[in-house]
Amino acid sequence: MELTFAAATDVGRERDHNEDNFLIDKKLRLFVVCDGMGGHAAGEVASSITVHQIRDAVYHNRDLIDRFVQDDAKVQEVEILRLLERAIQDACATVYNRAQAEPEKRGMGTTASVLLIAGEPSNLRGFIAHVGDSRIYLTRQDQCHQLTEDHSLMNELIRRGKIKEEEFDTSPYKKFKNAVTRAVGVYASVEVDTFDFDILPGDSFLLCSDGMYVYFEDAELPGLLTEGDVKDVPSSLIDRANAGGGHDNITNVVVRVLGGPEQAEDSPANARAEELSLKLEVLKGMQLFRYLSYKELVSVMNMTETREYAANEPIICEGEVGEAMFVVLSGAVRLHQHLVDVTRLEKGQHFGEMALIDRTVRSLSATADEASRLLVIGRKEFYSIIKKQPELSVKLLWSFTQVLAGRLRKTTADLGALRGDENAPLPFEEE
Repeated sequence: MELTFAAATDVGRERDHNEDNFLIDKKLRLFVVCDGMGGHAAGEVASSITVHQIRDAVYHNRDLIDRFVQDDAKVQEVEILRLLERAIQDACATVYNRAQAEPEKRGMGTTASVLLIAGEPSNLRGFIAHVGDSRIYLTRQDQCHQLTEDHSLMNELIRRGKIKEEEFDTSPYKKFKNAVTRAVGVYASVEVDTFDFDILPGDSFLLCSDGMYVYFEDAELPGLLTEGDVKDVPSSLIDRANAGGGHDNITNVVVRVLGGPEQAEDSPANARAEELSLKLEVLKGMQLFRYLSYKELVSVMNMTETREYAANEPIICEGEVGEAMFVVLSGAVRLHQHLVDVTRLEKGQHFGEMALIDRTVRSLSATADEASRLLVIGRKEFYSIIKKQPELSVKLLWSFTQVLAGRLRKTTADLGALRGDENAPLPFEEE
């Protein structure tokens, strides 16, 4: 896979100077957009410091990235994410200390949206680190996915259900529309969002400041990013923003991932793309993950592993302690108890979910009914994602209770049918 990219920045139609900064390092495959704030050119200083310090941090740790590319078992994805997080934290401390030393720059800060692409051409992985309300978008298979969350007062109020997005401009909060809840350099440290994901042939990325993304709808983005020569896209996006009013500085970086001539149908990259699409399709179709966004689905997928089983091969056995949940990707699984068949599960169905909650023993055995591929989610990994992503954990636990409630209702109905009582109460209800 080959990368092509281009970038542009513009002051817009209402500002007298440009506080945005961007950086592209072709060799490092590093892309950064920063939107400075603070006035009196202080925002420009903050964004300039940040883009260069992030680049220097990645450059000085390029051996770590090289070891990851070479499949060094000691360098996992989390190490690259920590590198980007440290880079932003160091930039935050530098900007903050500069502001403390120069009173006229007190309060200056900047957003920071970082995309690092690493890996072999047939196996690329993206790493994101993000603070503020600039954004990173992915367009894939004619769909648009926002990979970053705005750290803004507006988004926080919408997320908490205090107000609807369409009501914001007529609400008392309107004057705080551009207020950010996190920024690099306003304080000595900042909380950084990080995220990693697979990159596939045909993917396109847009990194942009808020002066850009308010002038397009998400549904328009796949066409805007993929039409024509990539070198012309950033300037055309800026023209669009200025035509819409150009209320702020406008910056965007566009990255395209090309397949290249080696991308035959049976190529490793295409096989990987099919595998990724299958996993996301199956997870998205499950009730357990029905409320998750695309980014959250990818986060769940990142904690899974794929296992293959031959026909009649045991998967789990009743009486053993459960450590993981299983999802059928292909093939079929037979659940049985004491050699008596209970049910047959096919693509998209799952079993063993109670293992994610506690270490109880299995009540059923599972055997591959035919050659099968299963997605495995371990309890340790499940707990890890719940601890790190509170909003995602709430969605998962809510869905989990719905699944269990459905199972309980079915069990109660089955018991009632056996007793000849169709209106049998739940076990914990009073007669």
